Amino acid sequence: MNNIPRSQWLRMWQASEPSHIKDLAKQVSATCSVTDLHIPKAGLGLLQLCDSAMGDAYFLGEIPVTKAHVRIHSPNGHVAEGAAICMDDRAGLTRAMAILDGVLAAKLPGWELVERSLQAGAVHVQADAALRRANLSATKVDFSLLSTLDEDDDA
Repeated sequence: MNNIPRSQWLRMWQASEPSHIKDLAKQVSATCSVTDLHIPKAGLGLLQLCDSAMGDAYFLGEIPVTKAHVRIHSPNGHVAEGAAICMDDRAGLTRAMAILDGVLAAKLPGWELVERSLQAGAVHVQADAALRRANLSATKVDFSLLSTLDEDDDA
């Protein structure tokens, strides 16, 4: 059973190959009727941060943002909604993730395949996190080996 919180699903799918995500969304929605509640669109979002000294807000820069919201009608009469907002500029990929979100959340036909893809993405995310931790530990510096003045230096 899925133990990954829904808030992390998109992160897991983004770790997978985009072509796999699109193909999976086509496969699980082949017998369904998918309606766009909002047309998938890509744009730019402003990344706002807060200055730590003065507390003033400032804009660091622009990031690509894409969002999609779909309604899925399955052949057995169940209806579900799925949504995705991604820091990406590929509207088709974001729509595919919205479909997977709806299918898995409502356990529509094919949800088992979607859950397996979620678990595979989790493996990729964990491997990436382990690599980042290893790289971070390789860059640690031990400052205790530095001293201000040694007795041997006073010659």
